Amino acid sequence: MGHVRHLYVHLPFCAHRCGYCDFVTVVGKTGQHGAYVDALLAELELERSVLSAEVETVFLGGGTPTFTEPRELGRLLMALPSAEEVTVEANPETVTADLASLLRAHGVTRVSLGAQSFQPHLLDVLERQASPDHVWRAVHTLRDAGFDNISLDLIYGIPGQSAAHLAADLAEALALEPQHLSCYELEAKPGTRFTFAHGEELARQADALEGYFEQVVDTLTAAGYRWYETANFCLDGPRARGRDLRARHNLGYWQGRDYLGLGIGAVSTVAGTRRRNSPSLSRYVRSLVAGEEPPREIEPIDRETHVRELLLLGLRLDEPVAVADVDGALDRNALGRLVELGLVEQSTNGRGAELRLTRRGRFLGGGVTAELLA
Repeated sequence: MGHVRHLYVHLPFCAHRCGYCDFVTVVGKTGQHGAYVDALLAELELERSVLSAEVETVFLGGGTPTFTEPRELGRLLMALPSAEEVTVEANPETVTADLASLLRAHGVTRVSLGAQSFQPHLLDVLERQASPDHVWRAVHTLRDAGFDNISLDLIYGIPGQSAAHLAADLAEALALEPQHLSCYELEAKPGTRFTFAHGEELARQADALEGYFEQVVDTLTAAGYRWYETANFCLDGPRARGRDLRARHNLGYWQGRDYLGLGIGAVSTVAGTRRRNSPSLSRYVRSLVAGEEPPREIEPIDRETHVRELLLLGLRLDEPVAVADVDGALDRNALGRLVELGLVEQSTNGRGAELRLTRRGRFLGGGVTAELLA
């Protein structure tokens, strides 16, 4: 058996491709869901030797995994290795009592719902098909099925969004009492419809985004959520009931662990090599039907690249990074300067020196981290 304890499975199918989306997605194609699941399971068998006997996390992302035909989704879940955390992404309008029961019956422990906003006019801008009522119904349906680890995604910086709109979104989200929240700044991704339609407006409101970011952090931390990663928050303290509610699968990425990705466009990092599967559905299925590996790009990851990524990703977290792990990537002069400016703090423990961004440094984020890189 191998050593990889984190498995990502990409289900690309969607009812509609939102204008801001730049993920690998396929609209409709319901007649191909079965063939795609066959291909996923064939790829899993080809890669089985890299997985540990005990898998820690499985994550089904997309696309809209819950748009996948239920029989095929169940067949896939049944064939995947069991894991301590099994997450499925879902669009709220796809969540029914039958779907929730299917997920529970097949070992899913966590559901991530793409709410994005609770303002109908902002959902229209995003081209989202779910309404606020869909989000509320989805959360209650999942709870009725026994799910006690639900995450909500929100987006801020939407054209036409005000600070009052964001406050209302955060209040609605908190009223649902999710265990986890992911709050993302809307980006104008190159080549998307959204960039053509709203790129100039997004550029004009760039100055407001820093204020929105602080509004998100202040509101959620005041409500008892731990700001454990730049865009991610989880219940903490007594309300967490003794559980660590951080997204364990994503923690694997941020902490530089190896992971295996299956499906079109999926990325794997295994033993010093990064692989990215082709985004072509037809080429992927055709290759695996023939018993071959899917077409993919291969990128060796040398020690320098690995250490730089450990620093870049590790500083997104609220936990310190061991200096010994990232020493080759650190600019010591910059570190001293940033400590004096109150953007980075240093400490020591039994393992040696550690560093992390201060609260102020976390709001500046990538700019501070870029300065730290040697």
